[in-house]
Amino acid sequence: MVDPEAGWYFCLKHHKVERGLECRAMDRMGPYPDAATAEQALAIARQRTERADAADRDWSDEN
Repeated sequence: MVDPEAGWYFCLKHHKVERGLECRAMDRMGPYPDAATAEQALAIARQRTERADAADRDWSDEN
């Protein structure tokens, strides 16, 4: 588990990586363990969404 106050975040408002709790929670993604992972926050979210959408389609096809 990453310490929220020391973790890395991607700020959706400023489109940049930030350390700690700089921006409002609703404007941040994270915490991530390091700056490089936080930089990839949007790509990570996109991949997770695509996997969830595929799982939903598979479930719908089975029922």
